[in-house]
Amino acid sequence: MSQETKQEFGKWRSFFWPVHAYELKKLLPMFFLFFFISFNYTILRDTKDTLVVTSSGAETIPFLKFWGVVPGAVLFMLVYAKLSNILSKENLFYATIAPFVIFFGLFAVFIYPNRELIQPTTSADFLQSVLPAGFSGLISCYRDWTLSVFYILSELWGSVVLSLLFWGFANDITRVGEAKRFYSLFGLGANFALLASGPAIIWVSRAQAGLATEAAWQLSLNYLMTMVVIAGAAVVAIYWWMNRNVLTDPRFFDPTEEKKAKKAKTKMGIVDSFKYLLSSKYILSIAILVMAYGISINLVEVTWKNQLKQQYSNANAYSEFMGGFSTVTGAVTILMMLFVGGNVIRKKGWGVAAMITPVVLFITGVGFFAFVLFRDSAMVAGYIAEMGTSPLMLAVLFGAAQNIMSKSAKYSLFDPTKEMAYIPLDQEAKVKGKAAIDVVGARLGKSGGSLIQQGLLVMFGTISAITPYVAIILFVIIGAWMVAVRSLNRQFIAITGEKAEPKAKQDPQPAAT
Repeated sequence: MSQETKQEFGKWRSFFWPVHAYELKKLLPMFFLFFFISFNYTILRDTKDTLVVTSSGAETIPFLKFWGVVPGAVLFMLVYAKLSNILSKENLFYATIAPFVIFFGLFAVFIYPNRELIQPTTSADFLQSVLPAGFSGLISCYRDWTLSVFYILSELWGSVVLSLLFWGFANDITRVGEAKRFYSLFGLGANFALLASGPAIIWVSRAQAGLATEAAWQLSLNYLMTMVVIAGAAVVAIYWWMNRNVLTDPRFFDPTEEKKAKKAKTKMGIVDSFKYLLSSKYILSIAILVMAYGISINLVEVTWKNQLKQQYSNANAYSEFMGGFSTVTGAVTILMMLFVGGNVIRKKGWGVAAMITPVVLFITGVGFFAFVLFRDSAMVAGYIAEMGTSPLMLAVLFGAAQNIMSKSAKYSLFDPTKEMAYIPLDQEAKVKGKAAIDVVGARLGKSGGSLIQQGLLVMFGTISAITPYVAIILFVIIGAWMVAVRSLNRQFIAITGEKAEPKAKQDPQPAAT
């Protein structure tokens, strides 16, 4: 933020709320749009983990992400790129989000209650008898294919609706100068959603305490998917309102710039789009960041969820813990956004803000894996006994703390800096570049971690046995991530015309709009 803007807002207002009153017409709808999308993201993330981990085990996740999520992401990207050349942006948004909302509604009412009737039990049992133990996760994906489809679409909700649709829309209607003030505030909507969805999950999980286990979880699932459908309808309503009341206001959006960009560039097919992306060092650098985050967080999460399943084998108990986890994550992230995120971006620049997330993952990863690997030593066991708890419970809590810090850094710093990097790009690169990076790149990142774990599981058999190797690979990936951040920072500065002045006391001047 410039010195003049600071004087205009005042010292404290520029720190907490750098927004003009008239800008609320644009800011608040985006805030609530992000709120409802993230509300669903949290409900779906916690529910998919509960379904898969308690039914099939955490070892299913690496196979499911690679053999299910990646093909699903690639298929979506191909269809999305084709539809982007046919439909208007508004209709493309509706056509993309509708299948998700419809499926999640049908899953609770029809698919899940009848899943045992359509499971290939006989063939799955045969495969289990002839394949090595390391393939048990892959067989579970096949056996519980209805849960696998739910998991895949829940994963794609984060990439498609949150990353591609929301941030693509935000990048289209937000100027670089606005982004420095708005993006962290947009993110607050996501984290207030965590504060709402977490307690909602806890309430739903506890409400069925007197029922039988299966009946209790079915009722919980009905409530959760009802919330998802309602929130999905709210997303569509807000987007429809913005297209008619915000994008028609010249203070917030200038459609002539987009029309000029469309006239200057011809539409590209799928092959040409990939060639274009591969020829762009800038977009490839963004892709490396996205993939490095996906691999890193996946390597840690599967190890943690294995500990979590051992502690909470009941679906409602597991779901209740995840609800509390999401609530704490939202609270910590809001504090990070208010006191760290936007202020670091404005005062220290893009490069410093983008570097914080890999540093946090490195530090917390060292702590988590060190405890998991050495918790059974005599000295550590003695301390645990004095605390009156179990090594398993402490491993669960250490993993939760690691995930909370990592996700808060992602939401408050990684996501805003990543999305800011798209803004200087032309319209073609934004639409098809984001589709390739956020949908396929992000999935390849997480599935890259899954592929690594698959290979290790086939060789060593269990998640516990592969943990030391996972830790070493994690730290190598984080090192490559840090190198990519430095490279992209130099390119971002060159494109936007910002000056890298890490010792300066003033905020960097926003680019002219």
